[in-house]
Amino acid sequence: MRSKLPTIKDIAKELNVSVSTVSRALRGMPEINEETRKRIVKYSEEIDYQPNMVATSLVKRNSHLIGVLVPNMDYFFATAVKGIDEAAMEAGYTVVISQSNESYGREVANTQRLMNSQVEGLIVSLSRETQNVEHFKRVQRKQSPLVFFDRDFPGLEGSKVLLNNELGAETAVSHLIDQGCRRIAYLGGQANLAISNSREKGYTEALKKAGLEIKSEYIIHGEFEKESAYNNMLDLLQLAEPPDAIFAMGDRMALGAYKAIKEKGLRIPEDIAIVGFNDEPIMSMVSPSISSVAQPAFEMGKMAARLFIEQLNSQEGYKNRLETFVPHLMIRESSMKIK
Repeated sequence: MRSKLPTIKDIAKELNVSVSTVSRALRGMPEINEETRKRIVKYSEEIDYQPNMVATSLVKRNSHLIGVLVPNMDYFFATAVKGIDEAAMEAGYTVVISQSNESYGREVANTQRLMNSQVEGLIVSLSRETQNVEHFKRVQRKQSPLVFFDRDFPGLEGSKVLLNNELGAETAVSHLIDQGCRRIAYLGGQANLAISNSREKGYTEALKKAGLEIKSEYIIHGEFEKESAYNNMLDLLQLAEPPDAIFAMGDRMALGAYKAIKEKGLRIPEDIAIVGFNDEPIMSMVSPSISSVAQPAFEMGKMAARLFIEQLNSQEGYKNRLETFVPHLMIRESSMKIK
């Protein structure tokens, strides 16, 4: 059975002093006799006394806890959370992490659970199922800090840290066009997802600027997963004019397409070039290596935490901020048709 944790009352009883004396001594209050303070501190260390931070936060209304809610802990989000945690630690805050697993229901439940655990507020990346943001509006009505990162939602207010997804996609597709590709397909996420739509917009903008036709059969919406992209790629290869290049909105989708192309005996990039998005480590490890749009996940996480702390410590009249980061294309073997 788990032993009972020592309390301030235990220390006071053992040393024959009042509870208030122990409390003031442990907080370093100057009115406590130095010898008494040392005796209390020494004994508290001997018994490994740990203050009840939740109880303390209820009194002070300041828990120094930041709730972080992400869709999953894939490479991008895990890296972003590291950035959040570093900036939080620098400012004396602790991060509490929860995942929605891309489920709206879990997102709503975990939002409530985090707020009930006395976090000061939330840093959030929305699930792909989210179409109603009332649960976040409730957080804002409590005047708790709320910062969104990576994924946006139309009409959703709050400070945000976003990537210029349209520019990243346009850069990737323009690179494929420069390599001589003319039948470029887009493997995107669900049609209702803002991040997928932004990357699709960049894709179409690059085609327009090059004077290339935008063909609906080359624009595919599906799941973020490798298996979904694999099946969609097989369908694309069945077209009368299959694509000579693929731009995938995520690296897992690029890997799914990569697998399908190789299984059909086609060459990358000679027959079909590929560019992904996220620049996960595996992209440089396969052969041929895969080009990908890199996004500064760690820096985006740090900025989200800084905006959160800035909002938390602000006076009335705080104005929401938007910070936009610029991605860059990592060019590798999978898209280098021209040598």
